[in-house]
Amino acid sequence: MTKLFAPIRVRELDVRNRVWMAPMCMYSCEQRDGVVNQFHVVHYGSRAYGGTGLVIVEATGVVPEGRITPWCAGIWNDEQADAWRAVTDAIRAGRAKSAIQLAHAGRKASTHRMQSGSGSVDIADGGWQTVSSTNVAFEGYAAPRELSTAEVEAMPAAWASAAERSVRAGFDAIELHAAHGYLIHQFLSPITNQRSDRYGGNLENRARLLLEIVAAVRKVIPAGMPLMIRFSATDYREDGWTTAETAQVSQWSDELGADVFDISSGGLVTGVKIPSGPGYQVPLSQFVAERVDGPVTAVGQITTGVQAEEILQTSEVEIIMLGRALLRDPYWALRAAAELGETVEWPIQYARGTWPKPSA
Repeated sequence: MTKLFAPIRVRELDVRNRVWMAPMCMYSCEQRDGVVNQFHVVHYGSRAYGGTGLVIVEATGVVPEGRITPWCAGIWNDEQADAWRAVTDAIRAGRAKSAIQLAHAGRKASTHRMQSGSGSVDIADGGWQTVSSTNVAFEGYAAPRELSTAEVEAMPAAWASAAERSVRAGFDAIELHAAHGYLIHQFLSPITNQRSDRYGGNLENRARLLLEIVAAVRKVIPAGMPLMIRFSATDYREDGWTTAETAQVSQWSDELGADVFDISSGGLVTGVKIPSGPGYQVPLSQFVAERVDGPVTAVGQITTGVQAEEILQTSEVEIIMLGRALLRDPYWALRAAAELGETVEWPIQYARGTWPKPSA
């Protein structure tokens, strides 16, 4: 059996393969209330029926002001949790497992979606005052208000409440969004964290908010439920967050009950040079994988089954995350299995459409 289609067990969760869907924002809660709808049921359900092992749904706001846009999903109230149940039911019907990415966008919140404009949404148009570790704006966005120490101390409770609702909504795993320049990343990086309280300064202090969130979430979710963290492993600036710091904070998170480390990069600042190309983030994942006990993922310009299998065979990465590839093809996993000569179960309704295995 190929590694890509070998099952994996994390805590008490069994996932059928290592093809996992990365969280990608859909900006499709048209009532601006954070409540997902039929689009989300079809969108995520189709990737489950297409053979994906674990479907991680989009960045979901733990509080209203934590959404990236007014059209983003939320899980700060029970109505939102109830709506997510239809999505998790669809994913389960497709024989996949589901996870939710809990998020707070910080200074990158209250922005327009692609079809509505660019930059920040004015308060008069349904936007809001953003908050952050700093009062310095992300380029092109409105300036945030710096959170007080008391406000930061209260933050883990919001994540814990969102995690409890996620469990009730039927999700099988939780991911914390600590990447791409959003709130937790803003606290982690010395570029955006110049605080003088106990949440700023050295690495331990800059990581304090994340570690408190990890502990708070781990406490309220079932013991057998995996807890994942998505990191940006580098800011691509010498004065920024580093891959070594990512590995260290992953180790600390592991000690508090985190299980899977989902490695991406960038997003905190503009004007940096990112060495983009096929599998360009795999070396970052490998660096972290060499230094933590839990499974580490790879993501970024992974497009074929052969490429994904090679990454698993030649590195210590254990899971492949797919983003745009799954937007292009919900049935990527079934196609990759045929490409690799792997036998996998198809939905019986689609069995007549199976791809022929490659000739010997």
